Amino acid sequence: MTDRKNVAILISGRGSNMTALVEAARDPSYPARICGVLSNRADARGLDIAAAAGIATASIDHKAFSDRASFDRAIDVQLAEWNTELVALAGFMRIFDDGFVARWQGRMINIHPSLLPLFKGLNTHQRALDAGVCIHGCTSHFVNAGVDDGPIILQAAVPVLPDDDADSLAARVLTAEHRLYPEALRLAASGAVRLEGDKVVVRQSSYDAGAYLGPLSPAE
Repeated sequence: MTDRKNVAILISGRGSNMTALVEAARDPSYPARICGVLSNRADARGLDIAAAAGIATASIDHKAFSDRASFDRAIDVQLAEWNTELVALAGFMRIFDDGFVARWQGRMINIHPSLLPLFKGLNTHQRALDAGVCIHGCTSHFVNAGVDDGPIILQAAVPVLPDDDADSLAARVLTAEHRLYPEALRLAASGAVRLEGDKVVVRQSSYDAGAYLGPLSPAE
């Protein structure tokens, strides 16, 4: 496939969702190629994983900047060097200023470990347990100025079991994330979904109800 979008992945830690995207992009028919991985932490384990896969990496320490906008501008410079067309956040633990979000409107996606709009923010698994929900899950969405608030691309649900604690529930959700996020990026990079205003527009026949259930199905 020749018309592949250049995708930069932003991480802050181990990069497990990053790894899922990198693996998906090994397929030449996948509509995205990973042009670089950037972290706000030089010791992020995901940088080593990306470098071992032959992907360009960069670290930009947010603590070296006097304000959020200056840090975001430095990220923009690096993204431009990589000719980035789409940004995928994969555990990037920083909040962008409105200017950065506006510049990447409709071209930046995220994965969040809950069924949004439930449990925005941190500690989602314990909060789900405390709320007594029967299902939990993950959401991929376009990024807007709100925290975990952008228009939804795809979601996957997992059961909450009677003996779950936060760790066991997190592990079940993470498995779903690793299958959902590559599919969400495929849809965004191929143009099968796009953002118009605050709504996700789906190209006819791009996916159906099975795409929502797919990440829940056992691996073949």
